[in-house]
Amino acid sequence: MANPRSSKRQLEKNRQEKAAAKRERRRTAPDAAEPGAEGDGEPQGDLLARLAQLHERYARGDMSFEDFDDEKTDLTSRLRID
Repeated sequence: MANPRSSKRQLEKNRQEKAAAKRERRRTAPDAAEPGAEGDGEPQGDLLARLAQLHERYARGDMSFEDFDDEKTDLTSRLRID
C-alpha cells in the first residue's frame, strides 16, 4: 500500500510547480492591463456593446437562433477574460 504522505507531498509539489509556471507566464506575457491592449485590437467595451445589440436583435425576432448562436460564439471568443 502506498504511503499517504508521499502522495500528499507529490500533490503539493505539483501544485507548487503549477503556481510557478503560472507566475512565469504572467511575468513574460505582454502587458494586457494597458487600455486598448486587447488581443485583436477591438476594445472590450465595443465587443460588449455588440453583444448587447445582438441579444436585442434576437429578442425582437430579427434573426434565427442559429445565426444568433454563431455570432454570439464569435463575439464571446474575442472577449478577454482576466
